[in-house]
Amino acid sequence: MSANPVVIDVTRGGMIESRHRGAVAVVRDDGKLLASLGDVSQQIYPRSSIKPLQAIQLIESGAAEAYQLTDRQLALACASHNGENVHVETVRQWLLQIGLSENALECGAHAPRRCEDQKALINSNIEPGAVHNNCSGKHAGFLSSVQHLGLSSAGYIEATHPIQQRVLSLLEDLADVSLAEVPRGIDGCGIPVAGIALQPLALSFARFASGQGLSTERRHASKHIYRAMVSEPIMVAGTGRWCTRAIQAGKGSFIVKTGAEGVFCGAVPDAGIGIALKIDDGASRASECFMGAVLSRISGLQHVFKGESEDLVRLPVLNVAGNVAGVVRPSKMLEELLDGSLKP
Repeated sequence: MSANPVVIDVTRGGMIESRHRGAVAVVRDDGKLLASLGDVSQQIYPRSSIKPLQAIQLIESGAAEAYQLTDRQLALACASHNGENVHVETVRQWLLQIGLSENALECGAHAPRRCEDQKALINSNIEPGAVHNNCSGKHAGFLSSVQHLGLSSAGYIEATHPIQQRVLSLLEDLADVSLAEVPRGIDGCGIPVAGIALQPLALSFARFASGQGLSTERRHASKHIYRAMVSEPIMVAGTGRWCTRAIQAGKGSFIVKTGAEGVFCGAVPDAGIGIALKIDDGASRASECFMGAVLSRISGLQHVFKGESEDLVRLPVLNVAGNVAGVVRPSKMLEELLDGSLKP
């Protein structure tokens, strides 16, 4: 198997210091592959990039309506959040709404992402808990459906639990692919993860974006989740994060979602386009640049990535003093592919 091409260059001064290889699939909601680079048939674990798809079950189960969940909570169900106070307190209130305590969360505990939030806990002599886990919103979503459906909350993260079976079936439907005989693993927050190739993964986001080929109920649920993400982008990631900044800049024209190990997905409703990409070495700096480069070539979105949002495509490399020392940028090969495939 040949290596994926270099898609991202990292410069320092006048030299390319590092290079990142990867693959991308840009797919229309009718299944047409609009652009690709690298091996888009190789299975990858989508990790947290599929949280918007997983959140659909919150609507379909009836839990969102039963518990009168807000857009803020639904956006948090899609989040890999910073563990800022707004995220943590929203999860806490959410759990109270559904009659559970923080002990019901099976995602494990880890410290908030930002130093200032870590220091605030230390100064208050508080240990990080499961509510600080960047996946706590997704887990609150699972627990909401579990409670509403009258299922056992214990072991809701297990592959055999009905809620995880619903999520797997949902992804199969959106991607139009069977996940019965694929590699399986355990995500960072403990839930099961299934291998899927970039091309069907991109298709799932295209159909999520436009509703093409989905039932009326699923189309409604997808639109509801999309609306929540674009109306509450701070909940999707947090202060200063690429996902949040990009969704804010897009003003409703697209959503994006990062995943661990260099995975990124996006959905553009007006174009009926889904995007799925993977950086081979798992670097998030490269996956962010990669996604920005793809989105900036889609018709109608070029203006989003100019001016003060240009750094969503060309990410500055800063030294310890905060001065610009280089840039993370699309490779010439990637730019040529995108210019030839996606520009009107």
